[in-house]
Amino acid sequence: MEEKALWYVVHTYSGYENKVASNIEKIVENRGLGHLIYDVKIPLETVVEASDKDEKEIERKLFPAYVFVKMIMNDESWHIIRNTRGVTGFVGPGSKPVPLSDAEVEALGVETRVIEIAYAVGDNVRICEGPLSGFIAVVDEISEDLTKVKVTASLFGRETTVELDSMQVIPVNE
Repeated sequence: MEEKALWYVVHTYSGYENKVASNIEKIVENRGLGHLIYDVKIPLETVVEASDKDEKEIERKLFPAYVFVKMIMNDESWHIIRNTRGVTGFVGPGSKPVPLSDAEVEALGVETRVIEIAYAVGDNVRICEGPLSGFIAVVDEISEDLTKVKVTASLFGRETTVELDSMQVIPVNE
C-alpha cells in the first residue's frame, strides 16, 4: 500500500518562516527527496494598508511562526524537517505530528483544488452518488465555483429539481 502525502504544520521561530521554507526546499532538491516532501507553503493574505497619503497592498502571513509541509511522514522525513534550522517542532501532542484533515486543508486554503467538469447546462448526466444514483438528469444550472450543480430528473413520472455536488454527476455519452 502506497502512503499518501498529507499536510503537516511545522512550528518555527517567529520571523523564520521564509527561511525555514526555503531551507526545506533546498534540502529536498539537494538530496532528491521529492518522493517524500512534496510541497512547502506559508499561507498569505493580501491586505490594503491605508496611511495618511496612500494605500498599498501588502502580503501578510495568515499564521505567523507556522509553515505547512505536504509530505509522507516517516522517520527520514520527520528527521529532515525536525532538524531544519529555525524549526521548533511539529504541531501535535508530544513529538507525534498530526496531519491536517482534508476539511482543515480546504478551510485554511492551503491547497487549492482545480475543478474541471465535462458537461454544460442542458447536457444529460447520470447521477452517480446518493439516493438518486443511477438516474439520468438534465443540467439546469452550474455554480460559479463549479462545486454545485442543479439538475432535473424524472422521478416516478414527476420532474424533480435537485442540487448536487458537481462530483456526484457524470456526463452521459450518447
